[in-house]
Amino acid sequence: MPEQFFLPGFDAPHPTDRLFFALTPTPDAAAGIARQRGLLRDMYELKGRSIGVGRLHVTLNFLGDYLGLPEGIVAAAIKAAASVKAAPFDVEFDRAMSFHGRPRNRPLVLLGDDGVAAVTAFQQTLGRALQKVGIAAASVHYTPHVTLLYDNRLVPAGTIEPIRWRVSEFVLMHSLLGRTRHVPLARWSLLS
Repeated sequence: MPEQFFLPGFDAPHPTDRLFFALTPTPDAAAGIARQRGLLRDMYELKGRSIGVGRLHVTLNFLGDYLGLPEGIVAAAIKAAASVKAAPFDVEFDRAMSFHGRPRNRPLVLLGDDGVAAVTAFQQTLGRALQKVGIAAASVHYTPHVTLLYDNRLVPAGTIEPIRWRVSEFVLMHSLLGRTRHVPLARWSLLS
């Protein structure tokens, strides 16, 4: 996208588009996540709006927020993803807690320990592929999680009935900011 110039006294436009790579739960896992979210909502009297079942995901690599869809970044991301070779793997989330965030915007998330080690390894592999095509890697600190909802209450860490699924693909996702909509741009299968 060409460099944008703005007049003094006028705010720069807000980004409208977000790009990221993600893992999406299977339908059974998504149903389990929704059930667990309901239990946590009732247990902690949470009022925040839930993330829609169709938007549940594990972010792998955040590619940025943009004003419009950056075709060059999309093309480079597709090239990087196509170069990744990995076998399917299992994921398990067995804990829930709130991340510290702004009040009224604290994410309630699912986390895992050993059950997400393969997610971390895959995220690093994808990150190296992105670097090779000129897309800077995100921060070295990565915590695989599934965001359930945002609320002003802080939920302490606790164990949950494990939620598992077999990861067989990853997705380049286009999020339409402020419109609670995710559009998959491309998918890649993991092959044994």
